[in-house]
Amino acid sequence: MLPNNDLRLGPIMQNGYLVGNIEAAVHHWTEVMGVGPFFLFDHLKFTEMFYRGQACTLEMSAAVAYWGHVQIELIQLWNDVPSMYREFPAAAMGGLQHVGAMTHSLADDTERLRRRGVEPIQWGEVDGIRFAYFATDHHPGGVLELIEHGPIDDYYAMFRKAADEWDGRDPLRKL
Repeated sequence: MLPNNDLRLGPIMQNGYLVGNIEAAVHHWTEVMGVGPFFLFDHLKFTEMFYRGQACTLEMSAAVAYWGHVQIELIQLWNDVPSMYREFPAAAMGGLQHVGAMTHSLADDTERLRRRGVEPIQWGEVDGIRFAYFATDHHPGGVLELIEHGPIDDYYAMFRKAADEWDGRDPLRKL
């Protein structure tokens, strides 16, 4: 049977890790793995955030770098509100929590996934950047994040260029 092309999403371009200490995680990724530099979005201010249909006041920081064409995202939580990160089975230890893919239309892809029984569990917006996480972990695997093309594209281009030119100095850059 051939795959159903009407549902194909963009390639996975991001691995998102939940970490207990973002600076220690950046140190590991830069010093041990040679990945960097990381750009820190410290204490993100979400325009809106929903978790399982309810408004969510999530407080988190994220550090992002590129390892070739794959983006590494490190996420540290600052509060205990219910979120998909808190329901992550390895939340206490941390680990690979989601994979991300880009989309041209978050609304269209959300509808296509819903028709196949895959519901968004957390979604929101920060600085015009729209995203949604989908409950794909019921079948062996992790959560899928879709990130809508738009304002984020300029950031990602800057991060990729910095990774290509990185000389090992200044491994954590605050935005």
